This record gives sequence, structure tokens and C-alpha cells, in this order.
Amino acid sequence: MPTLPKPIQESSANRSHSLSRSPFSRSFQPSSPLAQLSIEQDLLDASDEDENGALEDEIPSSEDDSSEASTVRPDANSHSMASTFRRPSFVAFGGPRPAVTPHDNGSNYLTKKEKKQSRNEERSLLRDNHLAPPKHPHPDNTEQNALTRMYKWAFSPRRPRSEDDEENQTAPLFTAQPSETSLLLPNGQRESARTQHERLNRQWEEAVAAGLIKTTWQREAKTLVQYSSPLVVTFVLQYSLTVASIFTVGHIGKLELGAVSLASMTANISGYAIYQGLATSLDTLCAQAYGSGKRQLVGLQLQRMVYFLWALTIPIGIIWLFAEKILEHIVPEKESARLAGLYLRILLLGAPGYAAFESGKRFVQAQGLFSATTYVLLICAPLNAFMNWLFVWHFNWGFIGAPIAVAITDNLLPLFLFLYVYYVDGRQCWNGLTKKAFKNWGPMIKLALPGLLMVEAEYLAFEVLTLASSYFSTTHLAAQSVLSTITALTFQIPFPISIAASTRVANLIGATLGDAAKTSAKVTFVAAIFVGTFNVILLSAARNYIPQLFTNDQAVVDLVAQVLPICAAFQLFDAITANCNGLLRGLGFQEIGGYVNLFCYYVIAMPISFGTAFGLGWELEGLWSGVAIALGLVAIIEGYFIYTADWEKAVEEAQGRNAAG
Repeated sequence: MPTLPKPIQESSANRSHSLSRSPFSRSFQPSSPLAQLSIEQDLLDASDEDENGALEDEIPSSEDDSSEASTVRPDANSHSMASTFRRPSFVAFGGPRPAVTPHDNGSNYLTKKEKKQSRNEERSLLRDNHLAPPKHPHPDNTEQNALTRMYKWAFSPRRPRSEDDEENQTAPLFTAQPSETSLLLPNGQRESARTQHERLNRQWEEAVAAGLIKTTWQREAKTLVQYSSPLVVTFVLQYSLTVASIFTVGHIGKLELGAVSLASMTANISGYAIYQGLATSLDTLCAQAYGSGKRQLVGLQLQRMVYFLWALTIPIGIIWLFAEKILEHIVPEKESARLAGLYLRILLLGAPGYAAFESGKRFVQAQGLFSATTYVLLICAPLNAFMNWLFVWHFNWGFIGAPIAVAITDNLLPLFLFLYVYYVDGRQCWNGLTKKAFKNWGPMIKLALPGLLMVEAEYLAFEVLTLASSYFSTTHLAAQSVLSTITALTFQIPFPISIAASTRVANLIGATLGDAAKTSAKVTFVAAIFVGTFNVILLSAARNYIPQLFTNDQAVVDLVAQVLPICAAFQLFDAITANCNGLLRGLGFQEIGGYVNLFCYYVIAMPISFGTAFGLGWELEGLWSGVAIALGLVAIIEGYFIYTADWEKAVEEAQGRNAAG
């Protein structure tokens, strides 16, 4: 095994100076000035009793806890993965297909589980680079058969030994060092947890500084699957809440199917997008409240956002109550407007619950409890599908049964999330209802507005196509509902993968492992091509069968089958675009992805879509042609930017941002 040289000293001052003028300087900052202002005001308002109670929760209970806390070091020259750890934000983002992927406003305040995860990743990389003894000794390749060697090539994350490894093997790193379970001192005393962590941290720092930490495509593929699998499940489950209504109502008739699409468009733009966009500020506020050492402030931020969103439900409710009159002046089909208005009036009963759930998601995520949302959806998603069938078909309530099922589900979501927090985990950050939640709203609102604008831009880019399709006929509106549902459903696979890729690349870059981050990006591209190709084949081969799952109307089925090849054609670009956006976020260049998406969708796609649909008479084919061209352009532009990106410079810029933060 190679001997590690002394840590390479670099000038952090030069790095920080070179990045002080970077327009993306906030990308890797661990905090937001507005969030800091809010937290500081809360700390000033907190009573001595509240402060003491919160601090008691933060006192390490063991020596191991204190040593874990020491793994997060603010030193600008630190290469610890914990010091730049990024969470997979926007779990269960859900909703329709986004046009502009969300920014990561997370914090580097970590839970014990996250600290342990980053530390284990460091140890694993040391072992895979032959800088630490393996957990389980294995025989040499000469003693293995061909099948075993093939299996190891495909699945083993260990880096193959190079000539340099063999040349430097005379001075092994662990000649006089114990394993993590052996004795260290001659008198038989065991190595303490703190000493062990400090020793392994030094070895990690020296290995990174010497450029000895590499990764393999097998490791990155395994990590990508581990990160993205639960996200895919969660996203599909949350989007199934919308799909269930489309499935059940679609078989009543094309008029009802079009009305559901029209109502969903109105609800998304005027309600759900507002809730989701404003709640994104909790990704920063709750994380910083958790990291401040005053855990009850996390619950305080949650209460503020819930009350704020409930207050906004009043004007949203007014719009939904009079949606029928509004839609009658926008869409030509009056009966569709009437049914959509009826749908929205019933859906209003679930709006407060949806707002509470969107806020509650951020509350548990700030504590690192990402599985909480998945568990809730595992219960509510099947229940929602069952209620749709029960109300629409079994009870013969017809169209009105679908919004009743959705409204009940929207109220069950926060209820089950509350039960999870109360009986399972997350209760330590709740200190009861307080009047303080009605104060200090200013920083929260200012921080929430950019998120609102971002999410509204996402919804509008595709929901406007639904509105445009209503000007052709009821059949076209129903077909558009099916097409948008299908493309949104297929997007629930590459989008979570992009979030996982963003998290992985950001963590590697933060640890100054630029070469490893580049390898991870290559694996992400391969995964995107695989997923995109699968979607292309699926939609192309089953284009005559998929529409029948949504409706029995033959005219709608034929129209969907006619347009579906266009939607299938851009699936590859769609997957590549999603993952390019993820890699740009990981690099800290999320603004570039946002600008490119906004330009291509609103400056290129929309004029082409409306020009071909109405000017050339291509109708739905024209509407989706503009989207296909925009996705292709986004994939090319962002792919070229990532291909020409300087990954080592990205590492230096990330270090500068961390130091500045």
C-alpha cells in the first residue's frame, strides 16, 4: 500500500479571493442572510427556559457523539465530506412535470445519521483505494474463477491496483496501526472512539491532499441507485394522487376527463404552486433552526409557514369558488368550465391540509427524516386510489366523487405525518403551539418569494398547453390531459435520479474530489440515456394501448396514439435535460440551468407551439412539437456546458464559497 505524504498546503486566501466575485457564490453557502436574521430574532425572543430546554437536547450523550460532532470542521482546507455534506433536497416534490428544476437552498447542519453516513463514505473510499485494510479479506484473482472475476468487475467498487500501488507497497499505511476493532496500546487498552476518529480523519485528509482518492463507475452506479431508489418511489407515489383521478374520471367520458385536466391546471397555477413555492423557504429556515442548537425553533418555523399559507388560502379559495365564472370567459366549452368549477369548489376543502403537508415535509426533512414522507405516501396513495374507485364507481357518485377523494386525501396527508412525528420520530423539534408564530414573518416572506416565482414558472410552462388545447375541442382537451399525465409520469424517474446525482456530485466536489465527481457525472449520463431510451421504447411500442388505460372514448384514444410518438421522441432529451440540471446544481451553477430552461421554454418552445398549433393547424401535434424542440436544445446546451466544465476549478470555487459562508 502506498505511503501517504504530508498534506499538500494550498493557499485558501487565494481561492477565497478568486471566488469572491463569483455570481454563483451563494450556491454552496451554508446559510442565508435572511434566514440568519430570522433565527437571530427568534433567539432574542426566546425565553431562558426555552433556551435551556433546547440546549439540553443538544448535549452529546457519549464520547462517540462528541467525536462525531468533531467531524464537521469549518476549516477552509478541510476535505471532510461531512463539512460539505448536501442533503437530497426536495424529496416528494411531486406535482406535475417541472420545467425548471428547483434550486438547493439546503444547509450543512447535519443530523447524527448524516454525520455517520459521510464518515462511513470516507472509510469506504479509503478501503477501495487500498489505503485501508478491507472489511472482509478476499483471495487474489489467481484463486478466483472467471465467473467470480466477472462478477467483481461488474459490482465491486474497489479500484483496480495500478503500477504505482505495487511500487509503493513496501511502506504500508497500516503497518503498525490496528484495525477498527483491534487493540492499539501494548498494555491492552482499546483505542478510544475519539482517538480512532481523529486518526482516520487525518488519514483521509492526507489521502485527499495527495490525490490518492479515486472512485470507480461501479461505486458511483451503486451510490446513484441507493440515493435515487427511495426518491423514485416517493415521487411516483405523490404523483399517483393526481393520476388516480384521471384514471377513474376518464372512463366516465371525455367531457369529464377534460374538465379534470382543466381543474387541475387551475388548482396547480393558483394554489398548489403557491403552496409549494412558498414552502421551499423552510428548506433553509428549518435547517438553520435545527443547526442553531435550539430545536424548538424548527417547530416555530413550521407554525409560521402553516399560518401564512392558511392566510393565503382565503384569496385562493375565492378564486376557486368563482372559478366557473372565470373559466367561462377563458375556455370555449362552457360545460367543461362548469365541471372544473365544481371540482375546484370541492377541492377547496383539502387546501388547508395540503398546505400543512407541504410545510410538514420540510419540518421532517430538516431533521434528516426523509423516509417519513415516503411512509405517509405508502399509506395515502393506495387509499386515495381506493377512494376514487369507491366514490366514483361503487357509490355511483360519478364526477363529483373524484374531488371528494382528493380533498379527503389532502387532509389525511398531514394527519398521518403528524402521527409519524408524534409516535415515531421528529417530536424533539416540536415545543407546542406558541403566539411567537405570529411574529417575525418578514424574513420568511422575503425568502419564500423567489421559490414562489421559480415554481410558478415550472407550472406555467406546461399548464398553458392544457389551456390552449381547450380551444380545439373537448376531445383535444381530454387527449391533452392523457398526454400530460403520461409525460409527467415518465418524468418521475429521471427527475429523482437528477436529485441523487446533484447530491452526490456536490458532496464529492465539496470534499475536493473533482476527478471522482467527474466519474459520477459520467455514470449519471449513462443512467439518463438508459432511462430515456427505455421511456422512448415503452411509449412507442405501447402507444395504442396506454391511452386505453385512461379512457374508453375511441376518438380520444386515437388522438393520443397519434400524438404520443412526438412525446416518445423527446423522452431521451427529457431524461438528459433533467440530469444535466442536477449536475449543474451539484457544480454550483444552478442559475445557468434555470436561465437556459426559461429561455428555451418561454422564448423558443411557446412561440413554436402556438405557431404550429394554430398558425399551421397542427393542433396537439404542434403544441408538443415546441416542447420537443425546447428539450432538445436544453439537452444540447447544458450537455455542452458540462462537457467543457473545469471540474478542478469547480472544486476551488466550492472551497471558496464554503470559506466565505
